[in-house]
Amino acid sequence: MIAAPDSELRFALLGLYDDYAAALDDELERWPDLFTEEGIYRVIARENYERGLLWPTMSCRGRGMLRDRVTAIRQTSVYTPRQMRHVVSGIRVLGEAPNGYRTQATFLVGESGPDTESRLYAIGRYIDVVERDPDAANGYRFADKMCVYDGNLILSTLIYPL
Repeated sequence: MIAAPDSELRFALLGLYDDYAAALDDELERWPDLFTEEGIYRVIARENYERGLLWPTMSCRGRGMLRDRVTAIRQTSVYTPRQMRHVVSGIRVLGEAPNGYRTQATFLVGESGPDTESRLYAIGRYIDVVERDPDAANGYRFADKMCVYDGNLILSTLIYPL
């Protein structure tokens, strides 16, 4: 663990994670822009992560694949519409990385449908690498985002990113 990050870094990271949750909840088309051009997004079950089996349930490499995921959600997927809400907390800097930092945060994702009651969809942690980018709104973008969800099941199909 590195020394406690300064307030400017903490504020920038808080903004990045807040923007991430807001994009997934209400502005999905903005989600790919929170990643570097070659950014990696993976969703992995905790049991697999702890065993070193990093086989993802979902994986996207680069903004192009992230944009394809958004298009699939918006235009080609057939599923019951739902509203997702992401809560992110406990953002920590774990260490330095080339051009940025290794970070971790806790997430809770809730789901509401038109004919169902709200429920907890997923809980887990993000294990990320963020890189400095002066063109990014908060000065950083995700270079590698690993969503490690607790448990072995997600309540319904994994359509939306965590």
